[in-house]
Amino acid sequence: MQIRNVTADDYGVISPLINDWWGGRTMAAMLPKLFFIHFRETSFVAEENGKIIGFLIAFYSQTYNDEAYVHFVGVDPAYRRKDIARKLYGEFFNVVKQSGRSIVRAVTSPINKTSIDFHTKIGFNFDHGDKVINGVPVVTNYDGKGQERVLFIKHVK
Repeated sequence: MQIRNVTADDYGVISPLINDWWGGRTMAAMLPKLFFIHFRETSFVAEENGKIIGFLIAFYSQTYNDEAYVHFVGVDPAYRRKDIARKLYGEFFNVVKQSGRSIVRAVTSPINKTSIDFHTKIGFNFDHGDKVINGVPVVTNYDGKGQERVLFIKHVK
Protein backbone atom coordinates (compact mmCIF):
# COMPACT_ATOMS: atom_id res chain seq x y z
CA MET A 1 0.00 0.00 0.00
CA GLN A 2 1.17 3.51 -0.81
CA ILE A 3 -0.11 6.78 0.62
CA ARG A 4 0.15 9.99 -1.35
CA ASN A 5 -1.44 13.43 -1.42
CA VAL A 6 -4.75 13.77 -3.26
CA THR A 7 -4.98 15.36 -6.68
CA ALA A 8 -7.92 17.02 -8.41
CA ASP A 9 -8.18 13.94 -10.65
CA ASP A 10 -8.83 11.72 -7.62
CA TYR A 11 -12.23 13.37 -7.21
CA GLY A 12 -13.51 11.64 -10.35
CA VAL A 13 -12.48 8.27 -8.93
CA ILE A 14 -13.57 8.74 -5.31
CA SER A 15 -16.85 10.63 -5.71
CA PRO A 16 -18.76 7.78 -7.43
CA LEU A 17 -17.60 5.34 -4.71
CA ILE A 18 -18.63 7.27 -1.62
CA ASN A 19 -22.30 6.26 -1.38
CA ASP A 20 -21.40 2.60 -1.95
CA TRP A 21 -18.63 2.71 0.65
CA TRP A 22 -21.16 4.16 3.12
CA GLY A 23 -23.61 1.31 2.56
CA GLY A 24 -25.94 3.30 0.31
CA ARG A 25 -26.17 6.39 2.54
CA THR A 26 -26.22 9.56 0.45
CA MET A 27 -22.88 11.09 1.39
CA ALA A 28 -21.16 12.12 -1.86
CA ALA A 29 -22.57 15.67 -1.76
CA MET A 30 -20.62 16.26 1.46
CA LEU A 31 -17.34 16.03 -0.46
CA PRO A 32 -17.25 18.47 -3.40
CA LYS A 33 -14.29 18.68 -5.75
CA LEU A 34 -13.01 21.88 -4.12
CA PHE A 35 -11.51 19.78 -1.30
CA PHE A 36 -9.38 17.90 -3.83
CA ILE A 37 -8.16 21.17 -5.32
CA HIS A 38 -7.62 23.39 -2.29
CA PHE A 39 -6.53 20.95 0.43
CA ARG A 40 -4.05 18.71 -1.39
CA GLU A 41 -1.21 19.20 1.10
CA THR A 42 -3.34 17.97 4.01
CA SER A 43 -5.37 15.26 2.25
CA PHE A 44 -4.30 11.78 1.27
CA VAL A 45 -5.24 8.66 -0.66
CA ALA A 46 -4.16 5.09 -0.02
CA GLU A 47 -3.53 2.99 -3.11
CA GLU A 48 -2.81 -0.64 -3.76
CA ASN A 49 -1.67 -1.64 -7.23
CA GLY A 50 -2.86 1.73 -8.57
CA LYS A 51 -6.37 1.36 -7.09
CA ILE A 52 -7.60 3.88 -4.52
CA ILE A 53 -8.61 1.93 -1.43
CA GLY A 54 -8.95 4.77 1.05
CA PHE A 55 -8.79 8.53 1.47
CA LEU A 56 -8.65 11.25 4.10
CA ILE A 57 -9.67 14.83 3.36
CA ALA A 58 -8.52 17.38 5.92
CA PHE A 59 -7.36 20.96 6.27
CA TYR A 60 -5.85 23.54 8.59
CA SER A 61 -8.25 25.79 10.44
CA GLN A 62 -8.26 29.32 9.08
CA THR A 63 -9.75 30.58 12.34
CA TYR A 64 -7.68 28.77 14.97
CA ASN A 65 -3.95 28.79 14.21
CA ASP A 66 -3.23 25.74 16.36
CA GLU A 67 -5.95 23.51 14.89
CA ALA A 68 -6.64 21.23 11.95
CA TYR A 69 -9.81 19.40 10.95
CA VAL A 70 -10.52 16.03 9.36
CA HIS A 71 -13.52 16.46 7.10
CA PHE A 72 -13.99 13.04 5.48
CA VAL A 73 -12.36 9.61 5.69
CA GLY A 74 -13.28 6.52 3.75
CA VAL A 75 -11.95 3.02 3.18
CA ASP A 76 -13.13 0.55 0.57
CA PRO A 77 -15.21 -2.04 2.48
CA ALA A 78 -13.11 -4.85 0.95
CA TYR A 79 -10.01 -3.35 2.61
CA ARG A 80 -11.33 -2.50 6.06
CA ARG A 81 -9.69 -3.77 9.23
CA LYS A 82 -6.24 -3.43 7.64
CA ASP A 83 -5.21 -0.22 9.46
CA ILE A 84 -5.66 1.89 6.31
CA ALA A 85 -7.60 4.66 8.06
CA ARG A 86 -5.14 4.62 10.94
CA LYS A 87 -2.24 5.05 8.49
CA LEU A 88 -4.03 7.87 6.65
CA TYR A 89 -4.60 9.64 9.95
CA GLY A 90 -0.94 9.06 10.81
CA GLU A 91 0.11 10.89 7.64
CA PHE A 92 -2.17 13.77 8.53
CA PHE A 93 -0.94 13.91 12.14
CA ASN A 94 2.64 14.16 10.85
CA VAL A 95 1.73 17.07 8.55
CA VAL A 96 -0.11 18.78 11.41
CA LYS A 97 2.92 18.45 13.71
CA GLN A 98 5.26 19.75 11.00
CA SER A 99 3.03 22.80 10.59
CA GLY A 100 3.42 23.60 14.29
CA ARG A 101 -0.21 22.85 15.09
CA SER A 102 -1.18 20.55 17.91
CA ILE A 103 -4.96 20.06 17.84
CA VAL A 104 -6.95 17.91 15.41
CA ARG A 105 -10.73 17.91 15.39
CA ALA A 106 -13.23 15.61 13.72
CA VAL A 107 -17.02 15.25 13.69
CA THR A 108 -19.28 12.26 13.10
CA SER A 109 -22.91 11.30 13.40
CA PRO A 110 -24.08 9.64 16.64
CA ILE A 111 -25.46 6.75 14.56
CA ASN A 112 -21.99 6.00 13.18
CA LYS A 113 -20.80 3.69 15.95
CA THR A 114 -17.92 2.43 13.80
CA SER A 115 -16.57 5.97 13.43
CA ILE A 116 -17.02 6.71 17.13
CA ASP A 117 -15.18 3.53 18.12
CA PHE A 118 -12.40 4.16 15.60
CA HIS A 119 -11.76 7.73 16.67
CA THR A 120 -11.58 6.83 20.35
CA LYS A 121 -9.23 3.90 19.57
CA ILE A 122 -6.75 6.21 17.83
CA GLY A 123 -6.67 8.67 20.71
CA PHE A 124 -9.44 11.16 20.07
CA ASN A 125 -11.48 12.34 23.03
CA PHE A 126 -15.05 13.57 23.00
CA ASP A 127 -14.96 17.35 22.86
CA HIS A 128 -18.28 18.38 24.40
CA GLY A 129 -22.00 17.91 24.08
CA ASP A 130 -25.28 19.18 25.39
CA LYS A 131 -26.83 15.74 25.76
CA VAL A 132 -25.76 12.11 25.93
CA ILE A 133 -26.84 9.33 23.57
CA ASN A 134 -25.73 5.76 24.33
CA GLY A 135 -23.05 7.10 26.66
CA VAL A 136 -21.65 9.50 24.04
CA PRO A 137 -21.79 13.31 24.37
CA VAL A 138 -23.66 14.82 21.42
CA VAL A 139 -24.20 18.39 20.24
CA THR A 140 -27.83 18.90 19.20
CA ASN A 141 -28.63 20.80 16.02
CA TYR A 142 -24.90 21.04 15.18
CA ASP A 143 -25.49 20.87 11.43
CA GLY A 144 -29.04 22.23 11.51
CA LYS A 145 -32.30 21.30 13.18
CA GLY A 146 -32.26 17.63 14.13
CA GLN A 147 -28.66 17.17 12.94
CA GLU A 148 -26.84 15.92 16.02
CA ARG A 149 -23.07 15.34 15.90
CA VAL A 150 -20.31 13.86 18.00
CA LEU A 151 -17.32 16.20 18.25
CA PHE A 152 -13.79 14.84 18.71
CA ILE A 153 -10.52 16.44 19.69
CA LYS A 154 -6.99 15.04 19.71
CA HIS A 155 -3.79 16.72 20.85
CA VAL A 156 -0.84 15.72 18.67
CA LYS A 157 2.73 16.33 19.72
